[in-house]
Amino acid sequence: MQLGSHKTPDQATNQRGFTIVELLIVIVVIGILAAITMVAYNGIQQKAHVAALQSDLNCAASTLEIANTSNGSYPADLASAGLKASPGTTFQYTVGTNPAVYCVTASTAGSSYHIATGGVPTEGPCDGQTGTPPPNLNCPTGFITVPGSSLFGTSSFCVMKYEAKNVSGVATSVAAGTPWVSISQTSALATSQAACDGCHLMTEAEWMTVAANVLSVPSNWSGNAVGSGYIYSGHNDNSPANSLAASTNDSDGYNGETNTGGNQRRTLTLTNGQVVWDLAGNVNEWTNETIAGGQPGTPGFDWRNWNTLTTQGALSPSSFPIYASSLASGWTSSQGIGQLYSASDDGSVRGFLRGGTLSTGSGAGVLALNISSASSSASTYIGFRVSR
Repeated sequence: MQLGSHKTPDQATNQRGFTIVELLIVIVVIGILAAITMVAYNGIQQKAHVAALQSDLNCAASTLEIANTSNGSYPADLASAGLKASPGTTFQYTVGTNPAVYCVTASTAGSSYHIATGGVPTEGPCDGQTGTPPPNLNCPTGFITVPGSSLFGTSSFCVMKYEAKNVSGVATSVAAGTPWVSISQTSALATSQAACDGCHLMTEAEWMTVAANVLSVPSNWSGNAVGSGYIYSGHNDNSPANSLAASTNDSDGYNGETNTGGNQRRTLTLTNGQVVWDLAGNVNEWTNETIAGGQPGTPGFDWRNWNTLTTQGALSPSSFPIYASSLASGWTSSQGIGQLYSASDDGSVRGFLRGGTLSTGSGAGVLALNISSASSSASTYIGFRVSR
């Protein structure tokens, strides 16, 4: 007889298997972990696709500019352009003459970005080319969609088409009425959040994203080419001597102006065809940014052209024109971009005011920046714009 071969009832109980409930719990946990892993992997993979598209487009732009410098024109078609693409990326290419411009769309794995003459990689295809458009953001009424920019770390977002108007105490984007003014940055922050679910006062990165985008569109320039002539800078000549309402007709960019046909046009078009009113001129607009010391420029508050400044200061993202366009290192107020009002020796907390006002003159423009006002400041020349 073998000893120790008999199992007691307690030993038999201790060796039982999993119950069905326990197995189901394990299966559910494994499924959840697998789903989380898949979502994270897809997110990383999508970011890799976008980074590849942006890199390909930057390389394409360099290749095209070299060709233009060497031959006096951009390549006539994609076959002769010699653009290098990452595996899985396809290009579409459009070129124009008089003025010489181009637009390239790069697409892969359900994503499309494009780059136009003097611009930066922007989500969505070139006008007239096929590709995956930016996501439908279901923007609130009166808002437009802005393509995101890797340059300023933004994804596509919604922004008010018009400067904020006071409609029964709610910040609203409508053409009618003059801008909501005499509001401090502190109040604008709270008022913007109350405008809609997810709304907020426009950020510096969002402002620079819009500014860089409109700077890259030839039709926004008087010479119909990026950097040719001036970019339209809105109502800034104090004639009439009051802020203006807008128009629902985007073709009526000089609405309310006494000086028509010149730089006072109030509309600018984005690369996706959306139109924004009064990004420059009319009234200053708060963004959410503040600074305490480290202002770019030189001692003493004054208006200065960006290309005269040797100190960048602590601006992040940078507002210097070169960050908005590879063509912009020499741009001044003569190109309509606006000026900087700052003092490098000022250490007080200041809010950021953008775009210039109806009386700023040549200082107004999409890159105009005034950092002389405290967050509590309010005047009839200061308004705001809401993003989501």
